[in-house]
Amino acid sequence: MKGTEALTTIFREQGLRVTPQRQAIFRLLEGDVSHPTVESLFDRARADMPTISLKTVYQTVHDLEALGEVRVLDLGTGSVRVDPNVEDEHHHLLCTTCGRVRDLPVEFDGLIVPIRYRRDFTIDDVQVIFRGHCEHCFDRT
Repeated sequence: MKGTEALTTIFREQGLRVTPQRQAIFRLLEGDVSHPTVESLFDRARADMPTISLKTVYQTVHDLEALGEVRVLDLGTGSVRVDPNVEDEHHHLLCTTCGRVRDLPVEFDGLIVPIRYRRDFTIDDVQVIFRGHCEHCFDRT
């Protein structure tokens, strides 16, 4: 994901408002590989900006997604996650015990969709989620 200054420029070029709240969210996402939930971003932002709203965080994340700067993931955990890594092709490892999410750089070049599905369906994106236990939780089970 681009840095705060670059995102500020992109937002302004697109006619989107750039507020201190939005810039705080940009800073929180920069370099964050934890795939934070929108709610956790809200909690972290609120520590420095008590007046920030959850709606502002959601709107900013969705604006970033529309601009191709983040990916919003629904991993079936009840909360959407934000993935700032849009540069590298990857999938995800999800710990079903603690909820930790990590990138998994795996290619599926040999994956072939049967022709009967390709006739009336265009695939734009593939996301594979590997569910299991991270090293911390595996030791506890």
